[in-house]
Order: sequence, then C-alpha cells, then structure tokens
Amino acid sequence: MIESDPNARRIAVIGLGYVGLPLAVAFGKVGPVLGYDINVNRIDALRAGLDATQEVEPEDFAAASGLVFTAHLNDLADCDTYIITVPTPITVGKQPDLSLLLRASEMVGGLLKPGDLVIYESTVYPGATEDDCVPVLEHVSGLTFNSDFFAGYSPERINPGDKTHRISDICKVTSGSTPEVADLVDALYARIISSGTHKAESIRVAEAAKVIENTQRDLNIALVNELAMIFGRMDIDTEAVLRAAGTKWNFLPFRPGLVGGHCIGVDPYYLTHKAEAVGHHPQIILAGRRLNDSMGGYVVSQLVKRMTRSGINVGAARVLVLGLTFKENCPDLRNTRVVDIITELQSYGVTVDVHDPHADPAAAQSEYGLSLIQQPENGTYDGVVLAVAHQEYRTLDPAQFRAFGKPKSVVFDVKSCLPREASDLRL
Repeated sequence: MIESDPNARRIAVIGLGYVGLPLAVAFGKVGPVLGYDINVNRIDALRAGLDATQEVEPEDFAAASGLVFTAHLNDLADCDTYIITVPTPITVGKQPDLSLLLRASEMVGGLLKPGDLVIYESTVYPGATEDDCVPVLEHVSGLTFNSDFFAGYSPERINPGDKTHRISDICKVTSGSTPEVADLVDALYARIISSGTHKAESIRVAEAAKVIENTQRDLNIALVNELAMIFGRMDIDTEAVLRAAGTKWNFLPFRPGLVGGHCIGVDPYYLTHKAEAVGHHPQIILAGRRLNDSMGGYVVSQLVKRMTRSGINVGAARVLVLGLTFKENCPDLRNTRVVDIITELQSYGVTVDVHDPHADPAAAQSEYGLSLIQQPENGTYDGVVLAVAHQEYRTLDPAQFRAFGKPKSVVFDVKSCLPREASDLRL
C-alpha cells in the first residue's frame, strides 16, 4: 500500500541544478521538502540564497520556507517520495549516458522503504525508467517494484534563462507505475503547478512525450538552418524571408542558429538510440542532427571566405567571439556549440578572443580550456562574431560592433539581432 494523500508525502528532490532547484523551491512554498545535492559548495551557496544558475531569485528562496538544503544522504532517510532530477547527457560517441541517473538510483535504493515512491524527471528514452532504473532500485533495496515501492515519471520542462515561463506556469506531464500511483503523482504536482497537469496513460508515454518535444524543435531549426544555407547562396536575406513568411497565420517562427544546450542538442539522440534498439533506423531525425551539428563549421567557412575576399590574412587574423553560453541571458555552458566556431577558427590559425558577460570564467576554463577576456578593445579585430544574443549585446550601439574591428574587419551576426546594415554576414 502507498499513502495516497499528496499533502502527507515527505518529499526529497535529488539534484539541485537547473531542474531540481526550481522544483524544490516550488514544493518548499507549499510544504516541507529536502533539497539534496552531492556538491557541498553548491549547498553552502544555496543556504546563503545564492544560485549560480540564476534560475531562482532571492525572493523565491525567502518564500520557500519549507525547503531545507543538505549534502548528507542520511538526512533523506525519513522521506517517502524521492524526485530525481540529475542530468542525462550523451557520450562523445553521441550515445545516451545514464551513469548519473543510475548512480542516483543506487543512492535512493539504499534509502527505500515499503510504501515509498520514486519519481524521475530526467530526460530518457521510452522504457528507461522501468527497464533501467527500477531494476537498480530493486537490487539495492531488496524490495519488489509495484508491491513494496512504486515509480513515476514527470518530465522537466525548465527553459534556462526564461523569466516568463516558470515551473508553475508550464503544464506538467505526469505518470505512475499503477493507476493509483499515477493519480498520486498527478496530485503531488498539482499542488505547485498553476497551469494544470496532464496525466499520461503510462510512464513510457510520458517518457516518449518528453523526448519528442525537443526532437521536434531540433528538426524545425534544422529546416531553417538549411534554408539559410540555400538563401545564402542566392544572396537573399533569410531573416527578411522568414518575416515575410511569418505573416501567414500558421507559419512556425523558428530562426536559424547554433543548436546546443542540454536538451535540444541532446534529447534526439536518446530517441534515435531506442529506435535503433527496436530495429528502426531513423533517417530524418539523424539528418537534422547532422545539419545542426555542422552549423559552427558553416559559420566559420562563410566568415573565412568573406575575410579572404577583403584581403585579410586569415592565418594571422584575430577574431572576437561575443557569447559562449548555449543560449542568451543565462550562464549555462553545457554543450554550447559556440565552441565549434572557436575550434574551427583556431584550426585556420586564427587567434580567438572570447567575451561573455554571463559565463563563469572558471567554468569556461574548466570545461573548454578557454580564458574569457574582460572587455574587447576597439580597433583590434579582423573579424567579430556575435554568437549569442545576450541583452548586453542587444543594447549596444550597433556601430560598436564595427568599432571593435579594424577598418577591413568582417562582422558576422549569427543571431540576426543587429540592423541589417550593421553586419556583413548573418544566417
């Protein structure tokens, strides 16, 4: 049996990153919850009301009076509901990496008691919760699934840097390993989600729904990226084309660009991995992935061509890259594809300076071996690449981007956020 009153459940959130922290704070506003992370420094910072991800504001910490942070696993022993929100990246070979998820399952398995509930929020392929994670829980705990303990899946929908669509404002998909547990999981989240919940028919349905959300976006961006390549050859302004096409009521407003981060550039590989495991070779999804992964190289090829036509010695050139994070107005460096531009430029012998007002310099050095500059100098560069449309760049006088460069320098506006006359190239 399982306690079905959502208000009586003792909740622990495992992993306090971009997903887990906002979730823990939301639950902390309506009742007691333990927020657990293995990173002691992270816990110390959160106790002081400091969030390096910039997802939670000081007033949110203050409102979450029921939230207690801990780095000690034993503190979770009295909980009966464990929500696991650890990252699920891909390997260098672009295969799913469930190592953090399985490790978290082992940790929780050592705490499980009869009547406990484990809910997963991490993005996975359909079947991973019941086929990969539950066996770990059973093995470590010695308990029987759907008799002694139960499972649920409610995929995260956090959008880093988005101050409009917050966790309570986004419809939450829920599911459970039995009909009764599905009702309980749905009721648990209904306490914190003002925009409503959607109870999926099964855990596998909920897993599949999550993985296709970002796969759909990936393919739509791949389409406009390819359109940008085509229109570039025709000397047609892609942004102007998209604005014109966007006057039709059902035209989807996607824009070309780099596709990185921990979701759109990763999730499709979880789906294609499972598809191949069941005997289907996914052609369209993988084609979209290949095209989007090639965009850094495409940007550099266009930049180098224009620099060469301008009489610039590429091998002796110096280029300024503005922005390193995977998207605008957030510090998240995970799987940023701006790195592709940097490494491709360096392969030509170009000296690259990187500036980003949001990125943590220590993280940039640790993750990518890059030393961020504090402030670009005027008249220094042969090329300027606006790679990430941070607000700090959008509010600059457009003439400033020219001022960073030498007289013959080339400005590439990857995000098409500058006036057309302020750049030489854009997607």
